[in-house]
Amino acid sequence: MRFGYTLMTEQSGPRELVKQACAAERAGFDFAVMSDHYSPWLDAQGHSPYAWSVLGAVAQATERMDLMSFVTAPIMRYHPAVVAQKAATVDLLSDNRFTLGVGAGENLNEHVVGRGWPPVNVRHEMLGEALRIISALFEGGYVNFAGDHYRVDSATLWDLPEQRVPIATAVSGEQSIEECAPLADAMIAVQPEARLCQSWDSATGGGQRKYGQQPISWDPSAEAGAQRAWSKMRWFAGGWKVNAELPGTAAFAAATQHVRVEDVSAGIPCGPDVEPIVKSMSAYWEAGFTDIALVQVGVDENPNGFFGFARERLLPALREAAES
Repeated sequence: MRFGYTLMTEQSGPRELVKQACAAERAGFDFAVMSDHYSPWLDAQGHSPYAWSVLGAVAQATERMDLMSFVTAPIMRYHPAVVAQKAATVDLLSDNRFTLGVGAGENLNEHVVGRGWPPVNVRHEMLGEALRIISALFEGGYVNFAGDHYRVDSATLWDLPEQRVPIATAVSGEQSIEECAPLADAMIAVQPEARLCQSWDSATGGGQRKYGQQPISWDPSAEAGAQRAWSKMRWFAGGWKVNAELPGTAAFAAATQHVRVEDVSAGIPCGPDVEPIVKSMSAYWEAGFTDIALVQVGVDENPNGFFGFARERLLPALREAAES
């Protein structure tokens, strides 16, 4: 098992994210993932810097941790050929520590370019074509492509790392696995479901990394941690099938107006104790995941306390539990 830290662009500004990356590396996290949004889910989160500029800074500020976009949608806001160029550049800046994580996107971020929001089956088709374009560009040489959704005219990447950039794809069910698994090097999912890992392994022959993610709200006070989790993270209550369709923060606020603090804390460990966090994260390795990225809700409110807790108590407890 590897344990990572989530650089959550929706809750921190760009300078704070770079500081968090350095603190996470010092604390002993194995990797860091970064969300790639145009907008936060809720006004209370309050941020959304451009992830790729921050990734470039993080690549220079850190030395050891692997890095990943978690996830980039190469379907509307970004053309796949541009995503390939960005990923190759960050991989070079980080000395081959970068994995390109991609997914089919959310209306929240993609509607800003004014092209509407296609149904989920079309988004999966678009992601499949995007993966083919990106993979071809990573192989080197000139690429031409004419698909149902994208065209590429004589594109090539002039700065490519010697080692091909790995691609990880976010999946939620059989349709996305069937479309993406043959074109990817790793799986991403945000629910600890064994069926996803089993289907992925069946489609790929096994042996690939499988990334999960778990939010926590560490705080010396369990009550304060739970209140903060409700303020900043109640957006997840609708599930991804709903969340992918909502267009803005007002819609997320309306959709979650009846979510209670106890509803959120039932799914997010809150407070100072290690044991609830280990229990929640153990569901991932029991399901077959190989990597888990932790989200600390509201990290800017007490960064020194959290990263000290992670270094001294949390990461040792997680590694011991995973090994046993």
